[in-house]
Amino acid sequence: MGEKTIFEQIIEGEIPSYKVYEDETTYALLDANPLAPGHTLVVPKEPYERLNDMPPELVGDVFSTAGEIADAVEAATDATATTLAINNGEDAGQEVPHVHLHIVPQTAADGPKSIHRLFDLEDLSDDEMSDIAEEIKAHR
Repeated sequence: MGEKTIFEQIIEGEIPSYKVYEDETTYALLDANPLAPGHTLVVPKEPYERLNDMPPELVGDVFSTAGEIADAVEAATDATATTLAINNGEDAGQEVPHVHLHIVPQTAADGPKSIHRLFDLEDLSDDEMSDIAEEIKAHR
């Protein structure tokens, strides 16, 4: 067994955290380097590196917890919306090799922070879209 991730150490009480929720399969805590006050992480207690490594039931648990916590984050921070995101793999910006879902509170005053603003991609043609869709279907 390899070295424990920081989230395993937090869940096991070896490292302190600002825990906001815990149940049998998930743990939610404030992000140590928040993008906004109330930025919260939901992590599965089991240390899966990527979302696609997790069993479907656990994925459901993480998203169920995230739905509840997103409501609480919005209420606690007077946010009107939240951005929920998972960096799924190192090339996507994942810094800890343990799945974690970010809940970042947003308000109209913050300005739009859509994921679509992360990339400056030209529009794809219908043929390109169709080809990509077929490739994804073929790899399921």
